[in-house]
Amino acid sequence: MTIFKRLVRLPKIYIWQTAKRFSSSRNILKLSERGMYQDMFPNTAANEILNLLNKSPQCVYAGFDPTANSLHVGNLLVIINLIHWQRGGHDVIALLGGATGCIGDPSGRSTDRVALSQDVILENISCIKNNLENVFENHKKYIWSEDENMLKPIKIVNNETWYREIDSIRFVSEIGRNFRMGTMLLKQSVQNRINTDVGMSFTEFAYQIFQSYDWLHLLKEYNCRFQIGGSDQMGNISAGHELISRVAKENVYGLTLPLVTTEEGDKFGKSAGNALWLDDKKTSPYSLYQFFIRTKDSDVERLLKLFTFYSLGEIKDIMFKHKQHPEQRYPQQCLADQLTTLVHGEEGLTKARQATEAIYSKDVKSLISLTPTDMEQVFEGAAITHLLLSPGITVLELGMKAKCFPTESDAIRIIQAGGFYINHQKMKKIDEVITESAHILPNLVTLIRVGKRNYYIVKWQT
Repeated sequence: MTIFKRLVRLPKIYIWQTAKRFSSSRNILKLSERGMYQDMFPNTAANEILNLLNKSPQCVYAGFDPTANSLHVGNLLVIINLIHWQRGGHDVIALLGGATGCIGDPSGRSTDRVALSQDVILENISCIKNNLENVFENHKKYIWSEDENMLKPIKIVNNETWYREIDSIRFVSEIGRNFRMGTMLLKQSVQNRINTDVGMSFTEFAYQIFQSYDWLHLLKEYNCRFQIGGSDQMGNISAGHELISRVAKENVYGLTLPLVTTEEGDKFGKSAGNALWLDDKKTSPYSLYQFFIRTKDSDVERLLKLFTFYSLGEIKDIMFKHKQHPEQRYPQQCLADQLTTLVHGEEGLTKARQATEAIYSKDVKSLISLTPTDMEQVFEGAAITHLLLSPGITVLELGMKAKCFPTESDAIRIIQAGGFYINHQKMKKIDEVITESAHILPNLVTLIRVGKRNYYIVKWQT
Protein backbone atom coordinates (compact mmCIF):
# COMPACT_ATOMS: atom_id res chain seq x y z
CA MET A 1 0.00 0.00 0.00
CA THR A 2 2.90 2.34 0.70
CA ILE A 3 3.97 2.09 -2.93
CA PHE A 4 0.61 3.23 -4.20
CA LYS A 5 0.41 6.12 -1.73
CA ARG A 6 3.59 7.43 -3.27
CA LEU A 7 2.26 6.69 -6.72
CA VAL A 8 -0.89 8.77 -6.52
CA ARG A 9 1.10 11.75 -5.31
CA LEU A 10 3.37 11.78 -8.35
CA PRO A 11 2.91 14.81 -10.62
CA LYS A 12 -0.07 14.09 -12.84
CA ILE A 13 1.76 14.45 -16.15
CA TYR A 14 0.41 12.60 -19.15
CA ILE A 15 3.70 10.93 -19.94
CA TRP A 16 2.45 9.57 -23.25
CA GLN A 17 2.22 13.10 -24.66
CA THR A 18 6.01 13.22 -24.92
CA ALA A 19 5.92 10.16 -27.20
CA LYS A 20 4.10 11.94 -30.03
CA ARG A 21 7.21 13.02 -31.86
CA PHE A 22 7.71 10.12 -34.21
CA SER A 23 5.84 7.92 -36.62
CA SER A 24 6.71 4.32 -37.28
CA SER A 25 9.02 3.48 -40.14
CA ARG A 26 7.51 2.09 -43.32
CA ASN A 27 9.97 -0.77 -42.78
CA ILE A 28 7.83 -2.59 -40.28
CA LEU A 29 10.53 -5.22 -39.79
CA LYS A 30 12.38 -2.69 -37.62
CA LEU A 31 9.90 -3.66 -34.91
CA SER A 32 12.11 -6.72 -34.42
CA GLU A 33 14.34 -4.37 -32.41
CA ARG A 34 11.50 -4.18 -29.91
CA GLY A 35 11.04 -7.96 -29.78
CA MET A 36 7.78 -7.69 -31.72
CA TYR A 37 8.20 -10.67 -34.05
CA GLN A 38 8.75 -14.34 -33.34
CA ASP A 39 8.65 -16.02 -36.76
CA MET A 40 8.47 -15.11 -40.41
CA PHE A 41 7.01 -17.24 -43.19
CA PRO A 42 8.66 -18.03 -45.52
CA ASN A 43 11.64 -17.80 -43.20
CA THR A 44 13.97 -16.80 -46.05
CA ALA A 45 11.87 -13.87 -47.24
CA ALA A 46 13.34 -11.00 -45.20
CA ASN A 47 14.91 -9.28 -48.20
CA GLU A 48 11.77 -9.69 -50.31
CA ILE A 49 9.66 -8.20 -47.52
CA LEU A 50 12.08 -5.34 -47.00
CA ASN A 51 12.02 -4.47 -50.71
CA LEU A 52 8.21 -4.49 -50.78
CA LEU A 53 7.90 -2.33 -47.66
CA ASN A 54 10.37 0.24 -48.93
CA LYS A 55 8.94 0.26 -52.45
CA SER A 56 5.31 1.12 -51.70
CA PRO A 57 2.61 0.90 -49.01
CA GLN A 58 1.48 -2.65 -48.39
CA CYS A 59 -1.69 -4.22 -47.00
CA VAL A 60 -1.75 -6.36 -43.84
CA TYR A 61 -4.51 -8.15 -41.97
CA ALA A 62 -5.14 -9.92 -38.70
CA GLY A 63 -8.17 -12.01 -37.82
CA PHE A 64 -10.35 -11.88 -34.70
CA ASP A 65 -12.89 -14.63 -34.10
CA PRO A 66 -16.00 -13.65 -32.11
CA THR A 67 -15.54 -16.12 -29.24
CA ALA A 68 -16.58 -13.48 -26.66
CA ASN A 69 -18.32 -10.13 -26.59
CA SER A 70 -15.04 -8.28 -26.08
CA LEU A 71 -11.39 -8.52 -26.99
CA HIS A 72 -8.96 -8.81 -24.08
CA VAL A 73 -5.45 -7.70 -23.14
CA GLY A 74 -4.05 -10.82 -24.82
CA ASN A 75 -5.23 -9.36 -28.16
CA LEU A 76 -3.49 -6.04 -27.61
CA LEU A 77 -0.13 -6.96 -29.12
CA VAL A 78 -1.76 -7.86 -32.45
CA ILE A 79 -3.77 -4.62 -32.40
CA ILE A 80 -0.72 -2.52 -31.54
CA ASN A 81 1.25 -4.19 -34.33
CA LEU A 82 -1.53 -3.27 -36.76
CA ILE A 83 -1.31 0.33 -35.54
CA HIS A 84 2.44 0.33 -36.22
CA TRP A 85 1.66 -0.72 -39.81
CA GLN A 86 -0.88 2.08 -40.02
CA ARG A 87 1.65 4.60 -38.67
CA GLY A 88 4.08 3.43 -41.36
CA GLY A 89 1.59 4.38 -44.08
CA HIS A 90 0.31 0.88 -44.83
CA ASP A 91 -3.27 -0.34 -45.30
CA VAL A 92 -4.65 -2.27 -42.33
CA ILE A 93 -7.51 -4.77 -42.29
CA ALA A 94 -9.12 -6.35 -39.24
CA LEU A 95 -11.03 -9.47 -40.25
CA LEU A 96 -13.92 -10.46 -38.00
CA GLY A 97 -14.75 -14.14 -38.20
CA GLY A 98 -18.51 -14.16 -38.52
CA ALA A 99 -18.16 -17.42 -40.47
CA THR A 100 -15.04 -18.95 -38.93
CA GLY A 101 -16.42 -18.21 -35.48
CA CYS A 102 -19.03 -20.88 -36.20
CA ILE A 103 -16.23 -23.39 -36.83
CA GLY A 104 -13.74 -22.71 -34.06
CA ASP A 105 -9.98 -22.33 -34.23
CA PRO A 106 -8.31 -25.37 -32.58
CA SER A 107 -5.05 -23.47 -32.01
CA GLY A 108 -4.10 -23.50 -28.35
CA ARG A 109 -7.14 -25.59 -27.41
CA SER A 110 -7.28 -29.02 -25.77
CA THR A 111 -11.01 -29.50 -26.51
CA ASP A 112 -13.53 -28.37 -29.10
CA ARG A 113 -14.84 -24.86 -28.68
CA VAL A 114 -18.43 -24.55 -27.53
CA ALA A 115 -20.67 -23.84 -30.52
CA LEU A 116 -22.20 -20.36 -30.45
CA SER A 117 -25.63 -19.42 -31.75
CA GLN A 118 -25.89 -17.01 -34.66
CA ASP A 119 -27.40 -14.31 -32.42
CA VAL A 120 -24.46 -14.56 -30.01
CA ILE A 121 -21.95 -14.40 -32.85
CA LEU A 122 -23.61 -11.29 -34.28
CA GLU A 123 -23.56 -9.63 -30.87
CA ASN A 124 -19.92 -10.54 -30.35
CA ILE A 125 -19.01 -9.23 -33.82
CA SER A 126 -20.63 -5.89 -33.01
CA CYS A 127 -18.82 -5.59 -29.68
CA ILE A 128 -15.40 -6.54 -31.09
CA LYS A 129 -15.84 -4.07 -33.94
CA ASN A 130 -16.52 -1.42 -31.32
CA ASN A 131 -13.37 -2.43 -29.37
CA LEU A 132 -11.20 -2.06 -32.47
CA GLU A 133 -12.70 1.25 -33.54
CA ASN A 134 -12.21 2.69 -30.05
CA VAL A 135 -8.55 1.67 -29.83
CA PHE A 136 -7.67 3.02 -33.28
CA GLU A 137 -9.60 6.23 -32.61
CA ASN A 138 -7.94 6.73 -29.20
CA HIS A 139 -4.54 6.24 -30.78
CA LYS A 140 -5.28 8.84 -33.45
CA LYS A 141 -6.80 11.30 -30.98
CA TYR A 142 -4.43 11.03 -28.01
CA ILE A 143 -1.15 9.45 -29.11
CA TRP A 144 -0.61 10.29 -32.77
CA SER A 145 0.54 13.90 -33.31
CA GLU A 146 1.03 14.12 -37.07
CA ASP A 147 -1.62 15.02 -39.63
CA GLU A 148 -4.60 12.70 -39.05
CA ASN A 149 -4.90 12.25 -42.81
CA MET A 150 -1.57 10.41 -42.78
CA LEU A 151 -3.28 7.51 -41.03
CA LYS A 152 -5.25 5.43 -43.46
CA PRO A 153 -8.52 4.33 -41.82
CA ILE A 154 -8.64 0.73 -40.67
CA LYS A 155 -10.87 -1.53 -42.77
CA ILE A 156 -13.01 -3.88 -40.68
CA VAL A 157 -14.49 -6.76 -42.70
CA ASN A 158 -16.58 -9.78 -41.77
CA ASN A 159 -15.75 -13.03 -43.57
CA GLU A 160 -19.36 -14.13 -43.35
CA THR A 161 -20.10 -11.72 -46.21
CA TRP A 162 -18.12 -13.74 -48.75
CA TYR A 163 -18.85 -17.23 -47.45
CA ARG A 164 -22.54 -16.38 -47.77
CA GLU A 165 -22.04 -16.24 -51.54
CA ILE A 166 -20.04 -19.49 -51.92
CA ASP A 167 -21.66 -22.80 -52.78
CA SER A 168 -20.39 -25.57 -50.47
CA ILE A 169 -19.82 -28.07 -53.29
CA ARG A 170 -17.88 -25.51 -55.29
CA PHE A 171 -15.83 -24.57 -52.22
CA VAL A 172 -14.84 -28.18 -51.54
CA SER A 173 -14.13 -28.97 -55.17
CA GLU A 174 -12.25 -25.78 -56.08
CA ILE A 175 -10.55 -24.84 -52.80
CA GLY A 176 -10.39 -28.14 -50.93
CA ARG A 177 -8.47 -29.89 -53.71
CA ASN A 178 -5.47 -27.62 -53.04
CA PHE A 179 -4.91 -29.06 -49.56
CA ARG A 180 -3.04 -32.27 -48.79
CA MET A 181 -4.12 -34.38 -45.84
CA GLY A 182 -0.56 -35.23 -44.88
CA THR A 183 0.38 -31.57 -44.60
CA MET A 184 -2.79 -30.69 -42.71
CA LEU A 185 -2.25 -33.50 -40.22
CA LEU A 186 1.27 -32.28 -39.47
CA LYS A 187 0.09 -28.86 -38.27
CA GLN A 188 0.97 -28.38 -34.60
CA SER A 189 -2.59 -27.42 -33.66
CA VAL A 190 -3.81 -30.72 -35.14
CA GLN A 191 -1.03 -32.86 -33.66
CA ASN A 192 -1.71 -31.45 -30.18
CA ARG A 193 -5.27 -32.72 -30.35
CA ILE A 194 -5.37 -35.74 -32.63
CA ASN A 195 -3.24 -37.88 -30.31
CA THR A 196 -5.37 -37.22 -27.24
CA ASP A 197 -8.46 -39.01 -25.97
CA VAL A 198 -10.54 -35.96 -26.91
CA GLY A 199 -9.35 -35.93 -30.51
CA MET A 200 -10.51 -33.32 -33.01
CA SER A 201 -13.76 -32.87 -34.91
CA PHE A 202 -13.77 -32.53 -38.68
CA THR A 203 -15.22 -29.04 -38.16
CA GLU A 204 -12.16 -27.74 -36.32
CA PHE A 205 -9.82 -29.75 -38.55
CA ALA A 206 -11.20 -27.79 -41.50
CA TYR A 207 -10.59 -24.42 -39.84
CA GLN A 208 -7.21 -23.97 -41.53
CA ILE A 209 -8.90 -24.26 -44.95
CA PHE A 210 -11.25 -21.40 -44.17
CA GLN A 211 -8.57 -19.14 -42.71
CA SER A 212 -6.46 -19.87 -45.80
CA TYR A 213 -9.29 -18.87 -48.09
CA ASP A 214 -9.80 -15.67 -46.10
CA TRP A 215 -6.28 -14.61 -47.04
CA LEU A 216 -6.82 -15.57 -50.69
CA HIS A 217 -9.99 -13.48 -50.75
CA LEU A 218 -8.26 -10.46 -49.18
CA LEU A 219 -5.39 -10.79 -51.64
CA LYS A 220 -7.82 -10.65 -54.56
CA GLU A 221 -9.92 -7.82 -53.12
CA TYR A 222 -7.27 -5.63 -51.46
CA ASN A 223 -3.90 -6.97 -52.68
CA CYS A 224 -3.27 -8.03 -49.08
CA ARG A 225 0.13 -9.76 -49.06
CA PHE A 226 0.74 -9.83 -45.31
CA GLN A 227 -0.91 -11.62 -42.43
CA ILE A 228 0.03 -11.23 -38.77
CA GLY A 229 -1.08 -13.32 -35.81
CA GLY A 230 -0.05 -14.81 -32.52
CA SER A 231 2.65 -17.44 -32.38
CA ASP A 232 -0.02 -20.15 -32.32
CA GLN A 233 -1.22 -19.07 -35.78
CA MET A 234 1.83 -20.18 -37.78
CA GLY A 235 0.12 -23.36 -38.94
CA ASN A 236 -2.88 -21.46 -40.28
CA ILE A 237 -0.64 -18.80 -41.86
CA SER A 238 1.53 -21.39 -43.62
CA ALA A 239 -1.63 -23.12 -44.90
CA GLY A 240 -2.80 -19.83 -46.40
CA HIS A 241 0.58 -19.33 -48.02
CA GLU A 242 0.38 -22.76 -49.62
CA LEU A 243 -3.13 -22.14 -50.95
CA ILE A 244 -2.20 -18.78 -52.47
CA SER A 245 0.95 -20.24 -54.02
CA ARG A 246 -1.16 -22.91 -55.75
CA VAL A 247 -4.17 -20.82 -56.78
CA ALA A 248 -2.95 -17.24 -57.27
CA LYS A 249 0.77 -17.93 -57.71
CA GLU A 250 1.58 -14.75 -55.77
CA ASN A 251 4.17 -14.16 -53.06
CA VAL A 252 2.63 -13.53 -49.67
CA TYR A 253 4.17 -13.36 -46.21
CA GLY A 254 3.25 -14.18 -42.63
CA LEU A 255 4.60 -12.71 -39.40
CA THR A 256 3.84 -14.07 -35.95
CA LEU A 257 4.05 -12.22 -32.67
CA PRO A 258 5.34 -13.78 -29.46
CA LEU A 259 3.12 -15.12 -26.74
CA VAL A 260 3.78 -12.62 -23.96
CA THR A 261 4.21 -14.06 -20.50
CA THR A 262 5.41 -12.75 -17.17
CA GLU A 263 8.73 -13.77 -15.65
CA GLU A 264 6.90 -16.64 -13.94
CA GLY A 265 5.52 -17.86 -17.26
CA ASP A 266 1.95 -16.70 -16.62
CA LYS A 267 0.00 -15.73 -19.71
CA PHE A 268 -0.10 -11.96 -20.16
CA GLY A 269 -3.49 -10.42 -19.52
CA LYS A 270 -4.70 -12.98 -17.01
CA SER A 271 -5.69 -11.84 -13.56
CA ALA A 272 -6.54 -14.56 -11.04
CA GLY A 273 -7.47 -16.79 -13.97
CA ASN A 274 -9.75 -14.21 -15.61
CA ALA A 275 -9.08 -12.24 -18.78
CA LEU A 276 -8.75 -8.47 -18.62
CA TRP A 277 -11.26 -7.26 -21.18
CA LEU A 278 -11.08 -4.16 -23.37
CA ASP A 279 -14.76 -3.42 -22.80
CA ASP A 280 -15.10 -1.12 -19.78
CA LYS A 281 -18.33 -2.86 -18.79
CA LYS A 282 -16.41 -6.12 -18.29
CA THR A 283 -13.14 -4.70 -16.93
CA SER A 284 -13.07 -1.18 -15.51
CA PRO A 285 -10.40 1.34 -16.59
CA TYR A 286 -9.17 1.19 -12.98
CA SER A 287 -8.61 -2.59 -13.13
CA LEU A 288 -6.76 -2.30 -16.44
CA TYR A 289 -4.65 0.56 -15.08
CA GLN A 290 -3.80 -1.34 -11.91
CA PHE A 291 -2.81 -4.43 -13.89
CA PHE A 292 -0.08 -2.47 -15.64
CA ILE A 293 0.90 -0.46 -12.56
CA ARG A 294 1.64 -3.76 -10.82
CA THR A 295 4.04 -4.90 -13.57
CA LYS A 296 7.24 -6.25 -12.05
CA ASP A 297 10.49 -4.39 -12.60
CA SER A 298 11.87 -7.44 -14.41
CA ASP A 299 9.03 -7.29 -17.00
CA VAL A 300 8.39 -3.59 -17.47
CA GLU A 301 11.09 -2.66 -20.01
CA ARG A 302 10.07 -5.51 -22.32
CA LEU A 303 6.40 -4.52 -22.06
CA LEU A 304 7.19 -0.87 -22.78
CA LYS A 305 8.88 -1.97 -26.01
CA LEU A 306 6.00 -4.22 -27.03
CA PHE A 307 2.91 -2.33 -25.87
CA THR A 308 3.71 1.38 -26.13
CA PHE A 309 4.68 3.82 -28.87
CA TYR A 310 7.62 5.31 -27.02
CA SER A 311 10.80 5.26 -29.09
CA LEU A 312 13.58 2.96 -27.93
CA GLY A 313 15.52 6.07 -26.89
CA GLU A 314 12.62 7.27 -24.74
CA ILE A 315 12.30 3.85 -23.14
CA LYS A 316 15.99 3.96 -22.31
CA ASP A 317 15.46 7.33 -20.60
CA ILE A 318 12.43 5.98 -18.71
CA MET A 319 14.44 3.07 -17.38
CA PHE A 320 17.32 5.37 -16.41
CA LYS A 321 14.92 7.46 -14.31
CA HIS A 322 13.65 4.26 -12.78
CA LYS A 323 17.14 3.33 -11.62
CA GLN A 324 17.43 6.70 -9.90
CA HIS A 325 14.13 6.37 -8.01
CA PRO A 326 12.81 2.78 -8.25
CA GLU A 327 10.31 3.38 -5.44
CA GLN A 328 8.31 5.74 -7.70
CA ARG A 329 7.59 2.98 -10.26
CA TYR A 330 7.97 5.49 -13.08
CA PRO A 331 8.08 3.00 -16.01
CA GLN A 332 4.99 1.23 -14.67
CA GLN A 333 3.19 4.57 -14.63
CA CYS A 334 4.26 5.26 -18.22
CA LEU A 335 3.03 1.82 -19.29
CA ALA A 336 -0.29 2.13 -17.46
CA ASP A 337 -0.91 5.69 -18.66
CA GLN A 338 -0.42 4.95 -22.33
CA LEU A 339 -2.27 1.63 -22.45
CA THR A 340 -5.24 2.86 -20.42
CA THR A 341 -5.42 5.87 -22.74
CA LEU A 342 -5.18 3.64 -25.80
CA VAL A 343 -8.03 1.41 -24.64
CA HIS A 344 -10.26 3.88 -22.77
CA GLY A 345 -9.17 7.37 -23.84
CA GLU A 346 -8.39 10.36 -21.63
CA GLU A 347 -11.67 9.97 -19.77
CA GLY A 348 -10.84 6.39 -18.87
CA LEU A 349 -7.38 7.34 -17.62
CA THR A 350 -8.88 10.09 -15.48
CA LYS A 351 -11.36 7.63 -13.97
CA ALA A 352 -8.60 5.13 -13.32
CA ARG A 353 -6.53 7.71 -11.49
CA GLN A 354 -9.52 8.92 -9.49
CA ALA A 355 -10.25 5.35 -8.50
CA THR A 356 -6.62 4.80 -7.47
CA GLU A 357 -6.81 7.92 -5.33
CA ALA A 358 -10.10 6.71 -3.81
CA ILE A 359 -8.58 3.41 -2.72
CA TYR A 360 -5.14 4.44 -1.58
CA SER A 361 -5.89 7.88 -0.16
CA LYS A 362 -7.49 8.36 3.26
CA ASP A 363 -9.18 11.57 2.13
CA VAL A 364 -12.95 11.30 1.87
CA LYS A 365 -12.85 13.85 -0.96
CA SER A 366 -11.40 11.18 -3.22
CA LEU A 367 -14.61 9.17 -2.85
CA ILE A 368 -16.89 12.09 -3.65
CA SER A 369 -15.64 12.18 -7.27
CA LEU A 370 -16.94 8.63 -7.87
CA THR A 371 -20.43 7.79 -9.07
CA PRO A 372 -22.18 4.77 -7.50
CA THR A 373 -21.35 2.78 -10.65
CA ASP A 374 -17.70 3.86 -10.48
CA MET A 375 -17.57 2.78 -6.85
CA GLU A 376 -18.92 -0.68 -7.67
CA GLN A 377 -16.25 -1.08 -10.36
CA VAL A 378 -13.42 0.24 -8.20
CA PHE A 379 -14.31 -1.89 -5.20
CA GLU A 380 -15.06 -4.92 -7.34
CA GLY A 381 -16.43 -7.79 -5.31
CA ALA A 382 -17.69 -5.58 -2.50
CA ALA A 383 -21.02 -6.68 -1.04
CA ILE A 384 -23.78 -4.17 -1.90
CA THR A 385 -26.65 -3.46 0.46
CA HIS A 386 -29.67 -1.19 -0.07
CA LEU A 387 -30.86 0.45 3.15
CA LEU A 388 -33.57 2.89 4.09
CA LEU A 389 -32.11 5.74 6.13
CA SER A 390 -34.00 5.71 9.39
CA PRO A 391 -33.43 8.10 12.31
CA GLY A 392 -31.17 6.85 15.09
CA ILE A 393 -29.38 4.02 13.26
CA THR A 394 -25.99 3.46 14.92
CA VAL A 395 -22.59 2.40 13.69
CA LEU A 396 -23.14 -1.04 15.18
CA GLU A 397 -26.55 -1.41 13.55
CA LEU A 398 -25.14 -0.28 10.20
CA GLY A 399 -22.39 -2.88 10.41
CA MET A 400 -24.93 -5.61 11.11
CA LYS A 401 -27.45 -4.46 8.46
CA ALA A 402 -24.67 -4.34 5.85
CA LYS A 403 -23.75 -7.91 6.89
CA CYS A 404 -20.18 -6.97 7.74
CA PHE A 405 -20.06 -9.33 10.75
CA PRO A 406 -21.36 -12.82 11.50
CA THR A 407 -22.44 -11.93 15.03
CA GLU A 408 -23.04 -8.80 17.07
CA SER A 409 -20.29 -9.74 19.52
CA ASP A 410 -17.81 -9.91 16.62
CA ALA A 411 -19.02 -6.50 15.49
CA ILE A 412 -18.55 -4.90 18.89
CA ARG A 413 -15.09 -6.39 19.32
CA ILE A 414 -13.80 -5.37 15.85
CA ILE A 415 -15.33 -1.88 15.90
CA GLN A 416 -13.97 -1.04 19.34
CA ALA A 417 -10.55 -2.38 18.30
CA GLY A 418 -10.43 0.10 15.40
CA GLY A 419 -11.05 -2.27 12.51
CA PHE A 420 -14.19 -0.59 11.13
CA TYR A 421 -14.08 2.32 8.66
CA ILE A 422 -16.79 4.48 7.11
CA ASN A 423 -15.67 6.46 4.05
CA HIS A 424 -12.02 5.92 5.07
CA GLN A 425 -12.67 7.25 8.59
CA LYS A 426 -12.10 4.94 11.57
CA MET A 427 -15.22 4.36 13.67
CA LYS A 428 -14.66 3.09 17.23
CA LYS A 429 -17.93 4.14 18.91
CA ILE A 430 -20.58 1.49 18.39
CA ASP A 431 -23.40 3.83 19.49
CA GLU A 432 -22.46 6.77 17.20
CA VAL A 433 -25.54 7.74 15.17
CA ILE A 434 -25.31 7.67 11.38
CA THR A 435 -26.14 11.03 9.83
CA GLU A 436 -26.39 12.08 6.21
CA SER A 437 -23.91 14.92 6.61
CA ALA A 438 -21.21 12.93 8.42
CA HIS A 439 -21.44 9.39 7.09
CA ILE A 440 -23.17 9.46 3.69
CA LEU A 441 -21.54 10.76 0.52
CA PRO A 442 -23.38 13.22 -1.75
CA ASN A 443 -24.11 10.33 -4.13
CA LEU A 444 -26.07 8.61 -1.30
CA VAL A 445 -23.47 5.90 -0.89
CA THR A 446 -21.45 4.83 2.14
CA LEU A 447 -18.23 2.86 1.75
CA ILE A 448 -17.45 0.52 4.64
CA ARG A 449 -14.16 -1.27 5.20
CA VAL A 450 -13.58 -4.01 7.77
CA GLY A 451 -9.94 -4.74 8.41
CA LYS A 452 -7.55 -4.05 5.54
CA ARG A 453 -9.31 -5.47 2.49
CA ASN A 454 -13.01 -6.24 3.10
CA TYR A 455 -15.22 -3.61 1.49
CA TYR A 456 -18.98 -3.12 1.65
CA ILE A 457 -21.09 -0.59 -0.25
CA VAL A 458 -24.32 0.76 1.20
CA LYS A 459 -26.75 2.51 -1.14
CA TRP A 460 -29.19 4.63 0.81
CA GLN A 461 -32.82 5.17 -0.02
CA THR A 462 -34.23 8.34 1.48
